[in-house]
Amino acid sequence: MSEGRLLLVGTPLGNLADFTPRAVEALSTANIVACEDTRHSRVLFDHYDLRPASVVSYHAHNLDRMTPKLVEAMAGGETVALISDAGTPGISDPGAPLVKAALEAGIVVVPIPGPTAPILAVTASGFPSHRFVYEGFIPRKKGRQTMMESWREEKRTVIFLESPQRIVKTLKEMADRIGPRQVCVARELTKKFEEFLRGDLAAVAATLEVRGSVKGEITVVLAPAKWKGEAREEEEEDERL
Repeated sequence: MSEGRLLLVGTPLGNLADFTPRAVEALSTANIVACEDTRHSRVLFDHYDLRPASVVSYHAHNLDRMTPKLVEAMAGGETVALISDAGTPGISDPGAPLVKAALEAGIVVVPIPGPTAPILAVTASGFPSHRFVYEGFIPRKKGRQTMMESWREEKRTVIFLESPQRIVKTLKEMADRIGPRQVCVARELTKKFEEFLRGDLAAVAATLEVRGSVKGEITVVLAPAKWKGEAREEEEEDERL
């Protein structure tokens, strides 16, 4: 019997042309494709004329039930390809528990590269990208104030995700808690209406507020404290330290 594996397959954030030939092959040959939302993934399957042998749901609400089943399948020699709704599985989605369980069972884990919103956002932000911290979705209530205030003297670039309904409130709150700071709001990455808004926290918040409503997936990149726009100088300072 062949040795089972777990394939972590990166999928497009929006532009379907970003799916790689290696990723197509992975979904074509895997015994099981585990999707965050099978209905969403069907669009990708249809575009590339993919007909996976077996497609199952794997999301935050069925982790306890599905994780042992998938591990058992891999232990029996089957290959499982894990995909999220968009981007690289394991980043702000339920992928990490399956990876952990697979490794504990001695199963080989193979990452197959694809887009990931935090990396695309920080590289296009114009802020230092040699050192950064990724916070995922920031808390709505408990821990929110503490997290924001920890960024007051943060020397690394900070990346986090936010919903379009809360983005204006979040930027305003950040401006109040940490003072003036440069920010880049990346909206709808790789999609038709991709947009980058760069400037001071309060100014970007005001720009979004006058629109009345904000739509799309949002990634926020916060510049390091006391950053003056000279990325190379920041890198050299870190090297001296």
